[in-house]
Amino acid sequence: MNNCFIILAAGESKRFKYNVPKPYVIYKGKQVIQHSIDKAIKSKKIMKIVLVVNKKHKKFVKKLKQKKIKIIYGGKTRAESAFKALQCIKKSKIKNVLIHDAARPNFSPKLLHQLLEKLKGSNCVIPVIKLSDSAKFKYKNLITNINRDFIYLTQTPQAFDYKQLYKLQNKKNFKVTDDSNLFIKAKKKVKFIKGEVQNNKITNFSDIKNKYLVNYGIGFDVHRLVPKRKLYLGGIKIKSKLGTLGHSDGDPVLHAVTDAILGACNMGDIGEKFSDKDVKFKNIRSTILLKKVISEIKLKNNFINNFDINIITQTPKISKYKKKIIKSISSICGISSNQINIKGKTTEKLGVIGKEKAIACEVIASVLKYD
Repeated sequence: MNNCFIILAAGESKRFKYNVPKPYVIYKGKQVIQHSIDKAIKSKKIMKIVLVVNKKHKKFVKKLKQKKIKIIYGGKTRAESAFKALQCIKKSKIKNVLIHDAARPNFSPKLLHQLLEKLKGSNCVIPVIKLSDSAKFKYKNLITNINRDFIYLTQTPQAFDYKQLYKLQNKKNFKVTDDSNLFIKAKKKVKFIKGEVQNNKITNFSDIKNKYLVNYGIGFDVHRLVPKRKLYLGGIKIKSKLGTLGHSDGDPVLHAVTDAILGACNMGDIGEKFSDKDVKFKNIRSTILLKKVISEIKLKNNFINNFDINIITQTPKISKYKKKIIKSISSICGISSNQINIKGKTTEKLGVIGKEKAIACEVIASVLKYD
């Protein structure tokens, strides 16, 4: 598994024309670049991930989930950035390298696996799609018809034998729009495989603007506090003499989050999906239920945009656990911690919550529905 996945994100996003650089804009529930990182990790065929970024984007890079990733600064051109990445893995005993543009978040893990499989008999494999429209070539005042059967549009990720690519990159002296250009220029054999129509490149903000609807949902849950029960809030176990009474683990935070998501997606409520009359849900962890709902909404092209959460309790003090709860919900929902806001509230010792006999939670969720 000595494969390396290089993600190029060192451009300045000038054509994107937005106040957030293209790789760090939220798209389908997370930053554009995070999609490529997550797919590389999930494939389990990648030994090393190198992320090449722009120095000007430091504050955005900090917000990424950076585990298992080596981050370096790129050069002035795409070729320089790619070569810097190849240099930084020179001592890592890498056999194969995949180079990918961060602006293509929609490739499938299947494509990644196909590239590596085909690379076994080649030094360079690239995904391509055929042109479906009629094509013309115009130079000055001369217009020529082109046979579209001979035109291929290249995509990334592209797969290469590391040593061969390093040798060619080291001799670079021309404009490189993708790394297979090096092999073509050197008259090396290039293998084509079928690309993916959905693996489109995001260039302008209009490529993602208005491609989705924003829907909102409200969730609320309250549980009685009783002895001899565990206390779970937001998926983490809280040390307490009292726990929540419920058919499941009684986590009011995750129950309210789940209801808010279901409401935003017009999918009923948590009681309909996971009835307290059903024995299979007896004492079940709410993390399992929420993960199931997240999987279901993604199948319908819904993605979490953000949560605003009020945890209403006299005790424990939420400030002590806020970061852990955010991290837990972030992990379960597959979103950045920056998309979650939590506020701890009391009832000033009024009512059952004020008397430490119950804990409640209310949530507003915004969910993006993509075309």
